[in-house]
This record gives sequence, structure tokens and C-alpha cells, in this order.
Amino acid sequence: MGLLFLIACTSEQKQSVYTLLAAADFAEKIIELPAAPIIDVRTDSEFAKAHLENAVNLDINSDQFQDQISKLDQSKPVFVYCLSGGRSAAAVNQMRSMGFKEVYELEGGLMKWRAANLPIVTNSFPGAEASPSGMTQEEFQKIITSDKLVLVDFYADWCAPCRKMKPYLEQIAADMKDRVVVVRINADDHPQLCKDLDVTGLPTLQLYKNNNLTWVNSGYLDKGDVVKQLK
Repeated sequence: MGLLFLIACTSEQKQSVYTLLAAADFAEKIIELPAAPIIDVRTDSEFAKAHLENAVNLDINSDQFQDQISKLDQSKPVFVYCLSGGRSAAAVNQMRSMGFKEVYELEGGLMKWRAANLPIVTNSFPGAEASPSGMTQEEFQKIITSDKLVLVDFYADWCAPCRKMKPYLEQIAADMKDRVVVVRINADDHPQLCKDLDVTGLPTLQLYKNNNLTWVNSGYLDKGDVVKQLK
């Protein structure tokens, strides 16, 4: 079920609609509005690996984003998504300030879309090879097989909370190397593994003890909160 946000306008203006839709609802709305542009606000390299059918790539972190988005018809529906929802939310905020009247955002981004087993276009650009799915579950199992605690960090290079956590995770790996192994896995490079392990947000930490998952956290945590789990 989508979350609907209505912005009050004068009686002469069209009422503005900003809707956060779950993956299945987002897919249905695309079918309902086939002429509406689908904007992927990730980087071009992310887009090249996988994206929604008929999507157009406008990187929100590029200097050209505001100019590019301003060329869209603000009076007509627009779809927006990213990998996990952070960048699309920022894009929607910009579009709201620019006067867009009807914007639909994919809740949880491509990670939730994959988890719902909805179709994705992979490596459709010229000269591309078959899209690698990344690490297999068997390979992952080998990584977490240890007599030490294994802390797995699912991250992405573009993810600000992930970048903020990286230094202290590296410090934990050094300071607690006698009993903790820290493994960092780039979610962009291993989409199938993320889907198999139900990793639908970034950053996500998983803690394994004797090959068993004992703790999971999605979202930013301070170092102290992580260290508590390793005692």
C-alpha cells in the first residue's frame, strides 16, 4: 500500500501528489501510466549494470541533475527510484521544490524490487557481457565459516552512512582481530546474494557465530553499539 502525500494548492492549481509506493504497487502504477518517464537517479555505472525497463538515468549527484530534471514536464506524472531509497527521496524533495505535480517514488528502491521478484533489465548497453550475479551463497558460506565472530558489512560506495561507518569497522577489524573477522561486501556488485540474504537496505550488518546468524542491523550505528554485539 502506497503512502500518499497531498500538498494544498489554490482552487485554480492542480493538487500536487507525492506517493511512496511498495514495489508491487510501483509496478502496477507504471502499467497504469505507460507514458510517464521513469527516472533512475543512481550513477551511470550502477544504471549500466541493472535498471528498470524504459528507465532514464539522471544521476542526482551530477552537476547537471537539476538542469536535466527541469526539462521534464512538471505537470505530468513522473516515477523515481534508486538502489535503496535514500537518493530517490532526495530527488523527490528537489522535484517538490521545483513544482512537480505528480511524483511516484519506489519504496526501498531496486533492493526491494528485486526482493519482490520483479523484472530488471541487466547490461543492455552495447558491448555488455552477461551481468554477473556476484558471490554465490556457497562462497559466502565459506567466508562466514570461522572459529571467530564474523561481522559482515553490506555497503555501497555512494552510501553516506556506509562511508561514515567504514573507518570504525576497519578499526574494529584491527583491534579485535584475535576474535572478530570483518567482511565488507559491496551490494552493487552482489545483487543476487543481497536478495538471497534478504538485505534490502544499506548499510546492513550481519553477525555470525559458529556459522549461525545471531544479529542483524539495517541503518547507521555508532561504533559503541556495534562493539556491544561483539562481546
